[in-house]
Amino acid sequence: MFGKPRKTNQYRRKSRNLIATNKIKPEEWHISDAEAKEALKAKGYDVKQIKKIHRLKHQVCISYWDAKGNVCSSFFSYRTFARWQEEAEKLIYTCQTLKEWAKLNYVMKYEFAYYHYPIEMEDALQAILENHLSVLKAIAQQMVLQGF
Repeated sequence: MFGKPRKTNQYRRKSRNLIATNKIKPEEWHISDAEAKEALKAKGYDVKQIKKIHRLKHQVCISYWDAKGNVCSSFFSYRTFARWQEEAEKLIYTCQTLKEWAKLNYVMKYEFAYYHYPIEMEDALQAILENHLSVLKAIAQQMVLQGF
């Protein structure tokens, strides 16, 4: 006799993105209609007016009227908003040690691998990470030279 096949859970890394690690809390953002409209237009949506914005922990649900007068509703990643980039940049600049930077860099690599980022945003964040690493290395070298 054949029994029921076992269910095996796929290995999934938990708490490896910026939201799960509580580094960025977009569900607390107050997204304006103009900000939502701008983000949707950047993604190619024809938005006439925003009807409702419902924030969730990992995504935002936006209802809007399109140019034809139809009511549309869809879920969007917070990563489509310009504010996401601003928050990520703040996180990078607040790293005071190489150890903090390394932890954040690990999370950012996971973010870039598993989530869709606009090319410009990903390139900008990677450049900021590299620049801040150079700054932190220079500070560490100065401290070594001064005997700290």
